[in-house]
Amino acid sequence: MNSVKTYLPNDRPPFGELVLLGFQHVLTMFPATIFVAALTGFHVGTVLVVSGVGTVVALLLSKWRLGTFIPLFYGSSFSYIAAYLAIVSEMTGDIPQFGVPVPDNVLSTMQAGIVVTGLLNIVIGMIIRSVGKDKLDQVLPPVVTGSVAAIIGFGLAYAALDMAAANWGVALTTLLLTILFSVYLQGKGFIGMLPVLLGAIGGCLMSSVMDPGSFNMSGVQEASWFQFPHFTFPVFSGAMVGTAIFSIAVMAIATIPESTAHLYQIGLYVDRTAEETGREKPGLAEYVGFNLILDGIDDFLKGLAGATAGTNYGENNSLMAITRNYSGPALIAAGVIAALLGFVGKLEGLVASVPMAVTGGLAIYLFGVVGMQGIALMQEHKVNMFVPRNLAVGATIMVIGIGGNIGFEGGFLSINFLQGTFPNGLPAIATAAVMGILINAIFLIFKPSSES
Repeated sequence: MNSVKTYLPNDRPPFGELVLLGFQHVLTMFPATIFVAALTGFHVGTVLVVSGVGTVVALLLSKWRLGTFIPLFYGSSFSYIAAYLAIVSEMTGDIPQFGVPVPDNVLSTMQAGIVVTGLLNIVIGMIIRSVGKDKLDQVLPPVVTGSVAAIIGFGLAYAALDMAAANWGVALTTLLLTILFSVYLQGKGFIGMLPVLLGAIGGCLMSSVMDPGSFNMSGVQEASWFQFPHFTFPVFSGAMVGTAIFSIAVMAIATIPESTAHLYQIGLYVDRTAEETGREKPGLAEYVGFNLILDGIDDFLKGLAGATAGTNYGENNSLMAITRNYSGPALIAAGVIAALLGFVGKLEGLVASVPMAVTGGLAIYLFGVVGMQGIALMQEHKVNMFVPRNLAVGATIMVIGIGGNIGFEGGFLSINFLQGTFPNGLPAIATAAVMGILINAIFLIFKPSSES
């Protein structure tokens, strides 16, 4: 019998531990969740509140329907950043200033896409429960999902460099610090899970030295301690709504393999811990379809209230593996703490004080990591790039997605035959994803002779 203290999903730690373990989860999800919100013009407080509420709802639903908590935290997903920035740019004429929310009508338009994303995830989850994940993998094979994940990151390359150009010295210093923290603190305990936060702090300190006045804390001083979150509601009318729904909802195909991988990962850790401690294995990996339904419910709630579309977080999975704490109640405590933090006004003021160059340095690293994770996904599934069909699907997605997002204004392809629905042209990344799915579908229907 293993004497190391552990908590399985249905275990409830004592109250003091519950609060501390929950706060540790919040620290882990915090940097990425607020970064996406601040970068794309969403209200940071609102995103924190709805992320917390969505996490609590997902946990309670899993316990109710399955008899066991699925211990996952739901934060902001990077997969939708390019779509958000394109819509904001078209509706306002510029990308958002970091930490400064965009107008409500822009948020409401993007929320329409997030609501549909949630519904799409729910439908896909139900399909998987009915026919099995293998069938879905035929329609969305790793060459599609991996290539789409890659173009999301690499398609944002210019946006990252544009922000870094505010002060190259500060940006490159921030980039270097974040990389060093991520490499040399890896495996060093909890602090090793916060390289982005540490890089941001180092970048802000460097900015105050290299560019005096750029790190201005006046917004923190002026902000009140308590503020009510700024909730907005989705709007399904207007010139850009069709574009928002198409470009945001389609990106769900990039989060499906990510979410599934996180479930398999946490399921493996939990089962192994249960075996070591002589307890029954929960078998969380069996609930792939229900896990996607929970993802969809979370996104649906976020779309209704004005938060960024989400995903369950691998960072929190890693934290649980390190601490051997897989407690669902501890994650519920984290959700409550995150929601309460959304009412702290000075927090939003602090985020808005981060200099643009620091944001650019972080973005170079984070967007590049998103792109590389797409390649890693294809490597993990041993996608054979010597097979013509894989080359065709991957090449089409890459060129249309990256070239279209960087080379065309706002990332919209100048294809005008659907101008009634897409007045500014077709969103490049979403179009690339759909093209990849369609080409793969042709090969499924008309199998190449080499596969017959």
